[in-house]
Amino acid sequence: MEIEHTHFSISTIDSRKARMSIRLLLLVLLVLWAPTYVGAYETDQFNNRQLIIKDSTSIMNREVTLAISSSITGWQGSRKDMKVVDAIYYKIGGRHWVDKLERFAMDSNDVEKLPTPPHDSIYSGHPLYATRVAGLFGVGPTLKINHVLVGTDKLGHFLSQGRKFYRRWVKLQDESKAAEHSAYTERAIFGQMTTGSYSNADLVANYEGFRFYRSLFEDDVVPGKPAILEWEGDHWIMQRPFDWADHVNDYWDEALNINHYDALLYAHMKTRFLSFCDNYNEFPELFMLKDEEALKYRYRNLQLRDTSELRLDQLCTQDQENELSTETPSKQPFWDGN
Repeated sequence: MEIEHTHFSISTIDSRKARMSIRLLLLVLLVLWAPTYVGAYETDQFNNRQLIIKDSTSIMNREVTLAISSSITGWQGSRKDMKVVDAIYYKIGGRHWVDKLERFAMDSNDVEKLPTPPHDSIYSGHPLYATRVAGLFGVGPTLKINHVLVGTDKLGHFLSQGRKFYRRWVKLQDESKAAEHSAYTERAIFGQMTTGSYSNADLVANYEGFRFYRSLFEDDVVPGKPAILEWEGDHWIMQRPFDWADHVNDYWDEALNINHYDALLYAHMKTRFLSFCDNYNEFPELFMLKDEEALKYRYRNLQLRDTSELRLDQLCTQDQENELSTETPSKQPFWDGN
């Protein structure tokens, strides 16, 4: 009886080891495979945040406006909205690891970026099992658009995931249902499963890409503005240029609209964020969110997760309060009655 019990325990241990090995192998495969499809860069708007870099809105506006214009030049055939969407996407988006506009922003000397090395970021120094893709591939660059610090990965989300969002909306005619799949991809293999991060800012960029594609053909998608394009007889005309300011806001900045982290990564990231409290105390205005109630309402269907406890205006204030509450009271002098 005792021998059989021992044999069962060894078998159980071997079985558990096998399952763990399989899970580890699957994780490695996911980490290696995912970048091919999702643009495997995380982003870091915490480091070097106090540095002043040139706003690149006008440069990036030019690239998108030119892509729209060239997509409708020499148009042949009847009106087909999706043909326009696809033409723009193939000019500045793409099926590869990094979208063409994203690559332009990364490589162009005219687009100033924060000097944060890919492997010296908020994700550096943590165990690989916690950081996963971010630990292997580092972070992408950060530029400034509409006075907001934005990771270049958001350009890819805007064009590629925004197009998918738009296609779902065309089919479903329901924003909340179209948004559900966007949130699912952020929860699953294209997001938290391979990175440990559920990026609220990614979901915002996806949605704003959808709004862009709609604004090509519909008035007042951008309040008070006509559609970018109008069909006139047998051809398209361009009524106005594209403007990133219609889409980029503080919710694109991951130092303000912070990611939701899974159990493996959360404690590491919280500790890392606390290391920025000196920066916060010196430059608190750099970590303040503007017009948040309006942004919450605008993105109410996106399944954003509340991570306000990790924002420095709360995290650092709470940390200071905890330090004060744990300080040892100073000794009072002994009173001898004289």
